[in-house]
Amino acid sequence: MDDANLKIKVGIGNRTYPLTIKRADEESVRRAAKTIESMLRDFQRNYAVQDQQDLLAMCALQLATKVERTQDESVVVDKDTTERLEKLSEQLARVLAE
Repeated sequence: MDDANLKIKVGIGNRTYPLTIKRADEESVRRAAKTIESMLRDFQRNYAVQDQQDLLAMCALQLATKVERTQDESVVVDKDTTERLEKLSEQLARVLAE
């Protein structure tokens, strides 16, 4: 292991997972593990589901849905920004041509 990497352990769903990650990613990884743990508790409390596999699948589905939604929104923003930049470029080209 080099100085750029770090060995940590995170707990998810009553299990501990040893990970080797980049030092710069430690805070994000620990926050993500806490988010998953919180989601597991919420699902368990709200849906009376006890099976960890089912709870983890529900977390995975909810997180994947958020990622998909974010990517879709990002594409719309990028498309809108691209269209605006193209219009500005056309206007600039017309002004410079005059």
